[in-house]
Amino acid sequence: MNIIVMELPQTEVAFIRRTGSYFELQDHWGDLISWANTNGLMPPKQSFIGISLDNPELVESKDCRHDACVTIPEGFDKEKHQKVKFRKLPGGNYALYRFYDIPDKLNGAYQYMFGEWLPNSEYEPDYDRHNLEFNLNNPAEDEEGKCKVDLYVPVRKRIS
Repeated sequence: MNIIVMELPQTEVAFIRRTGSYFELQDHWGDLISWANTNGLMPPKQSFIGISLDNPELVESKDCRHDACVTIPEGFDKEKHQKVKFRKLPGGNYALYRFYDIPDKLNGAYQYMFGEWLPNSEYEPDYDRHNLEFNLNNPAEDEEGKCKVDLYVPVRKRIS
């Protein structure tokens, strides 16, 4: 695995939140993509980002929250849009894991990052910020049904 640490800037996003198991149908993505398309907020100029807000090992599956996000350009008129909410994602150092496999294996990427890479690196997780999943393709359109995700895990230098 080639993990690199890089700094991401603060980013503003529009988002739709869903509560329920991370392994169930994620209808909020369709709603967000439709809204983004209507408002000209599609790649490559904008990015789709998934944020899992809860650890399913600590929070009951039915109570896990997920935000489907799309970046918005500076000066975007947020007042006209009631279908979505807006927030700023904090910038800072993130460890980047480039994932390309079937969606069911994404959890393994998290296990690798937190169970192997982080403990053996000079970094520790920064739990004040969330992991960011930059979605780079639609698995339904991929020949092998794989998803391409840049997984960003927030980190800070380990203090010895």
